[in-house]
Amino acid sequence: MQTINYLPPNSFLESLLRSQASRLGPVFSDPERYQLQIIYTRIDRDDQNQPHCRDFTYRLDDHAYFYPASTIKLAAAALALEKLNDLAIPGLDRHTPMLTDSLPGATPAAFTDATSPSGLPSIGNYIKKILLVSDNDAFNRLYEFIGQESFNKELWAKGYPGVQVLHRLGVTGISPEKNRYTNAIIFRRGRKVIWQQPIQYSPISFSTRNDKMGKAYYNEEKKLIQAPMDASLKNRVSLSDLHKILKSIIFPDLVTKSQRFRLKEDDYGFLYRCMSAQPEESERPTYDPAAFHHNYVKFLLFGAEKNNRISGDVRSFNKPGWAYGTLTDIAYIADFSHQVEFMLSTTVYVNDNNGILSDENYQFKQIGEPFMQALGELIYNYERQRQRAYSPDLSRFTIDYSKKAF
Repeated sequence: MQTINYLPPNSFLESLLRSQASRLGPVFSDPERYQLQIIYTRIDRDDQNQPHCRDFTYRLDDHAYFYPASTIKLAAAALALEKLNDLAIPGLDRHTPMLTDSLPGATPAAFTDATSPSGLPSIGNYIKKILLVSDNDAFNRLYEFIGQESFNKELWAKGYPGVQVLHRLGVTGISPEKNRYTNAIIFRRGRKVIWQQPIQYSPISFSTRNDKMGKAYYNEEKKLIQAPMDASLKNRVSLSDLHKILKSIIFPDLVTKSQRFRLKEDDYGFLYRCMSAQPEESERPTYDPAAFHHNYVKFLLFGAEKNNRISGDVRSFNKPGWAYGTLTDIAYIADFSHQVEFMLSTTVYVNDNNGILSDENYQFKQIGEPFMQALGELIYNYERQRQRAYSPDLSRFTIDYSKKAF
């Protein structure tokens, strides 16, 4: 393991990156072209094991638009659990069967779920599918449960006024107006209705923006449009806010009560399990390891490489997203063998195909994922040799992954 000399905080991250520029490849060689942003959080514990965090950033720009893709799903998981707690209805929890009616012009009904232990949909099973393999339909069902209005207002109230969540994911042909509507839902056990929610409509106004993506794009009719894609009606969340949302889930005591998700300790444990588990460590849903290998959604440090295993017991509690040429990952990484922990978030735009969007010819595998692996390795190696006054007690995040039912 290479020794990295400590550098003054004001130049630390950039100098560290430059010291390993060749390993970071074309992304770091031309960070403007690849729209690179990085946040690294160094964590030091005191003698009471309380974490103290210090953020270091590289090219962070809260005003620069990038498509957040599936990274917004982590907030959806937390908000769904929060809503269950706020409702506080006897018999209503993340395991309660949730039956979603169809909404014409949007999504079909969801009355069954072959991937769940009961054969019925539930908040808990949707969250598992979101965090294990980034399932789009599972996110859409949570979006419909939360409601567009509540989704945004709850995040705004927690200190994220720049967030805009306007639409479902992975489906086409749903108009912005139709995305304001969310399906009727019934929670029931057998014939007993526990709680029901009618169709909801979101009347809120969003800020007017002039965000653009790419140089050209294919529309829904597969016609090439020789102009940038209008992103003003796309979901929006900055890397700073994504990193803070992750931090508030990993270290809820570090944020004020108003900024905290209203979760129970059991909720946090469930999220940590789902965020850090690998697809093969789930009994239901069950995933084909050929299609969903153990690093399937682990980009930072692991590079989404099937055979990439780090020495020691290392877990990434993360949520990535990839679409329209943008690859993003937000992660809390813990090495339980060597008592190392840190947070790392980054976004990179890898679309060298003349800037054309929606042709699926992006360089995620060729450029994006190797960069994220190299970046994660760089920070991890630094953390491995960094001196700490107190070793962290990571028992809060210690999970028995041999128990596949969760």
